[in-house]
Amino acid sequence: MSLKAKYNLGFFPTPLHRLNNLSEKYSDYELYIKRDDHTGLAFGGNKTRKLEYLIHDALTKGCDVVITAGAQQSNHCRQTAAACAVANLSCHLLLGGDEPARVGGNLLLSNLFGATIHYTGQNRKGEDVEQLKQTLENEGRKPYVIPYGGSNATGTLGFVEAAKELKEQLKDQRLEIDSIFFASSSGGTHAGLLLGKSSYKLEATLIGINIDKDETSSKLEDTIVALANEVAPGLKLSKVFTADDVVLDREFDKAGYGVLISEEKEALHELARQEGILLDPVYTARAFYGMLSYLKNGRVKPKSKVLFWHTGGTPANFEHLAR
Repeated sequence: MSLKAKYNLGFFPTPLHRLNNLSEKYSDYELYIKRDDHTGLAFGGNKTRKLEYLIHDALTKGCDVVITAGAQQSNHCRQTAAACAVANLSCHLLLGGDEPARVGGNLLLSNLFGATIHYTGQNRKGEDVEQLKQTLENEGRKPYVIPYGGSNATGTLGFVEAAKELKEQLKDQRLEIDSIFFASSSGGTHAGLLLGKSSYKLEATLIGINIDKDETSSKLEDTIVALANEVAPGLKLSKVFTADDVVLDREFDKAGYGVLISEEKEALHELARQEGILLDPVYTARAFYGMLSYLKNGRVKPKSKVLFWHTGGTPANFEHLAR
């Protein structure tokens, strides 16, 4: 398992900079942002990091078609479709719900990138993948399955490398970060950051804001720990991760996946109007609202330096907020 075994898809490092206006507004804190909305692939997003490793793996194994799944406004599916276009691979997306009368946002882009779309009703987390895989194999194709959110051991490497990137940027800027907030959903980003924190001696506390109250095949904390422990030996890490290593705040997920509540909309507007930066209405608005709640309620030590890891998702605004 090597951090060098990847297919270049993005533009790195992504920017790391201070949020000047919000730091003035929340004057007890110094606020920063890591801009994975600028990874460069199909409007950017954190999934580009995972896909560099996953697409490399697919090509190494001689696969000619990629299958993955998600919601109709899935950032992961949009970036997977674009990555397949770059790598000259066919792409099949299994998307929850019924075919809409019109397509917008991420769904529009997935179509533009040439993905074959399968609408799967109540199933949005890959429940129908094996059936499609068998169909494609019967047609003589060699499919490569990317799990929900790109969150397996291979995809997790993307955020181990991201932690290394952050460490180098912090050194260059002579900056120390006390807390890092980010959206946590399928586990790969969270597990990669845990591994990177140990590998590269990041001192910051990692605070994942849970996005989806509906679990995948297991409790999310267990998924994160399992991924971290699966990858650790390949990175020559002797640490055994436990649930105690995972900070996952479930306070903000009560509305359910993709349901934008008023507080999240206010957080989205606040970052846009204070800093000219767009969040997305599913993941980052919820995570940013969670972070602001921590600041407003004094749940972060005063005078701390706080980083928000922006994981992208801009195109979803053109569907959710247009309704």
